[in-house]
Amino acid sequence: MKFLALLIQSILLVTIWCSPAAAIGPERLVYDVSWSGLNAGTAVLEVAAQGDDFRILNTIASNSFVSVFFRIDDKTESTVSRSVKPKSFKEKISEGKFRAHREATFNFTTHQAESKDLLTNAVKRDAITARTYDNLSSIYFLRSLQLAPGQSISFEIYDTRHLWKAEAKVGHREEITTSLGKFKTIMVTSQLTRDGIPAKVGNPTFWFTDDNQHIPVRIKTQLKVGEITLTLAKEK
Repeated sequence: MKFLALLIQSILLVTIWCSPAAAIGPERLVYDVSWSGLNAGTAVLEVAAQGDDFRILNTIASNSFVSVFFRIDDKTESTVSRSVKPKSFKEKISEGKFRAHREATFNFTTHQAESKDLLTNAVKRDAITARTYDNLSSIYFLRSLQLAPGQSISFEIYDTRHLWKAEAKVGHREEITTSLGKFKTIMVTSQLTRDGIPAKVGNPTFWFTDDNQHIPVRIKTQLKVGEITLTLAKEK
């Protein structure tokens, strides 16, 4: 359930350039996770100041019921500048029998990323672009834009293994209801591709609050084991 590892990644406009809406800042968002309609666990998306930078941390854990047949314990972390450019990224994934533990650093002077598989000690270097983000910083880059229906946004995402091309499309405005109440939102869909081939999983849809904060109230994404939905349950 590498949901944020595949989440819609960073954003630059193809057809329209948008000025920043709100800068990244400390916050803690807690989500209820449902899997094919079942209550599956809890996810947390948190930002904290770290010197002149910010540390973004995402965790997701299955509840006791789901863990009986498919245990999930994922942690991803990104360190970004105040302009939300990624400096480093780490992920530790435990989903059923699958395990992954990787990290990457970004150099936008040389346009190179270096990644390391911490389970095999394999190291690789890949070319990146000025529009490259990691799996978490991309969310906050998107949130920093002025979003309006009809926009088409392109970018690249480096997930420690591959450089993906992505296109995000800003859709319609919609009012949705959660346990916290009603929210006016704007929907953003995404499509990831590599070598012209669309990704079979990921490609999430976001419902962001239709204001300068663009808080993700709901997130849906497709996994190999089915669709998961994250719904905001607590905000701090």
